[in-house]
Amino acid sequence: MSTASARPPAGILLARLWRISPMLVVGGLILLVVALACAGAPALTSADPIKTRLGDRLTPPLGLGGTSTHLLGTDNLGRDIWARVLYGGRLSLILAAGSVILAAASGVLLGLMSGFAGGGVDDLIMRAADVQLAFPVLMLAIAIIAVVGTSPLAIVGVLALNGWVIYARTLRASVLSIRQLEYVEAARAQGATAPRIVVRHVLPNAMAPLLVLASAQFGTMVLLESGLSFLGLGVQPPQPSWGNMLAEGRDYLSNAWWLGTVPGAAIALIVLGANLLGDGVRKVLDPWRNV
Repeated sequence: MSTASARPPAGILLARLWRISPMLVVGGLILLVVALACAGAPALTSADPIKTRLGDRLTPPLGLGGTSTHLLGTDNLGRDIWARVLYGGRLSLILAAGSVILAAASGVLLGLMSGFAGGGVDDLIMRAADVQLAFPVLMLAIAIIAVVGTSPLAIVGVLALNGWVIYARTLRASVLSIRQLEYVEAARAQGATAPRIVVRHVLPNAMAPLLVLASAQFGTMVLLESGLSFLGLGVQPPQPSWGNMLAEGRDYLSNAWWLGTVPGAAIALIVLGANLLGDGVRKVLDPWRNV
């Protein structure tokens, strides 16, 4: 029997995951659907998310007096809300995913160095983490962006700077316990080098909490990016982002509530999906779930 034929069909695998953790399936599907919708924005709408049409300004959504031309209505400049949510979501999700990857990579590297090297290296990295935690997130973001600007790379760097500490501290705690176990001592006695021990024995056994952190932190990064854009420190108009769409809609809540409600609902949906996915991953990877 070939390896491909031995794999369970996708439906059976999904059913198994559902039995173990329905939250993982629901959260994963929410994130997948939103990500696919944003990625396929050109196929889902022909409207330009940036071009203004003042004659169509503040058109209500379909079913509330609007037409099928603008399913979710238009904003104060006549731009299609559906198109702006899709294209803005594409940028928001890319920035959040990039920041999670950068934060996880740097946090894992520093956590491994701290936990495995110990001594002065451990003290230096952990004191740097303490200093990082002492700064409020938004104040630090304002200070950095005021110097480096509001480019996408700067936004990713600011978000990652806020997130690396949790990975470093979590991995350090795992490494401190794993490096004392018998199989690590046996590998060291057989002459395995420190990098080989880290890659082959320590890191694979410390990955479970990191996967839970990464899946749950994605929603936090979306919130932070939206908050920066809301304050004018993130994605700059006319480029759409869920955060600056909220900022543009706050002055129209009484007469055009859909301007702020639609991007707010998109943010809430992503955060819900990420939290459900994180809880589901934790349950699936919990070694005590069948005990």
